Amino acid sequence: MVSQQTHKTGIISFLELAGDIPVVDVRSPSEFRAGHIPGAHNIPLFDDAERAEVGTRYKKEGSLNAILEGIRLSGPVMHLKLEEALRVAGEDKRLLVHCWRGGMRSEAMAWLFSLGGIETHVLEGGYKAYRRHVLEALAANREMIILGGLTGSGKTHILKHIQGKGNQVIDLEGLANHKGSAFGSLGQPAQPSSEHFSNLLFEQLSLSDPEKPVWLEDESRNIGMVFMPEEFYLKMQGSPAIILVMDIDTRLPRLMEEYSCYPPELLLRSVMKISKRLGGDRTREAVDAVNSGNFATAIAITLQYYDKAYRYSLTRKPQELLHYVNTDTDDVEINAGRILEAASRLKKSL
Repeated sequence: MVSQQTHKTGIISFLELAGDIPVVDVRSPSEFRAGHIPGAHNIPLFDDAERAEVGTRYKKEGSLNAILEGIRLSGPVMHLKLEEALRVAGEDKRLLVHCWRGGMRSEAMAWLFSLGGIETHVLEGGYKAYRRHVLEALAANREMIILGGLTGSGKTHILKHIQGKGNQVIDLEGLANHKGSAFGSLGQPAQPSSEHFSNLLFEQLSLSDPEKPVWLEDESRNIGMVFMPEEFYLKMQGSPAIILVMDIDTRLPRLMEEYSCYPPELLLRSVMKISKRLGGDRTREAVDAVNSGNFATAIAITLQYYDKAYRYSLTRKPQELLHYVNTDTDDVEINAGRILEAASRLKKSL
């Protein structure tokens, strides 16, 4: 029976309330790590081993014995879960609660929290309903402007400058904790799962104005180990793209500044990730260059591969969507201005 302090809430209302009320995810730690509502607190009813045990008991002996086993396992530490819930709820003593499907786990924890005087809103359909909502939102039509260019063109810095001018920008590489190349993980925290990346992307899109375009950097289907949501990726491929054209000599100083500070062993590990694509001779040249401290040569060798791959990827895009901007400088402000001018001309032509 649902307590008078517990309310069933649909996904739209749940996310609206999440702006003011803490979200508590009562799924197991491994479920939470795989993906969760950004900002949610994990207060699991069962840990991973307990969840597996209850699940096994359910399959072999039915729901009643599974419930009894769940009570036996969680009972001794229920006070700790309530104490944590009270800490998260704070003075307002309100929480948003969900499990996987909005069933027994969330209702059991909502009942527990109500004993502490906490008002709870349980998400109907649970995290599964949230994920369905996320994927539907990411598949929806949305005006986008894609900024492309060869590796080392300073696209991330240009987008930050464009954002500072009042434009809507989502930093996909920032969300993925990866800069997109074999060297992209250097200096970055661990990547989120592809599932959680899409949750983070949805959150950013939700904060933007749907009546205005959102700027994104041109990316492949995967950013490191993170894969883009398929429908969202296809929307990007069908959006107009402004391609910044910059020669290798102009790009090298920025890449030297970004990557020469890392230990040689990390650079060598990154080179070896693309050794098959570089070929044996070019890989040996790059390795020798890193070992001798000639980072400019090593970077130039890897750029030849990335430049070729990116130019080929452009041939696979609808050519009428591509708009090229040539530049002879690495100055972010100047290049951002040229990109914005191109976007203005693009808007007038539509």
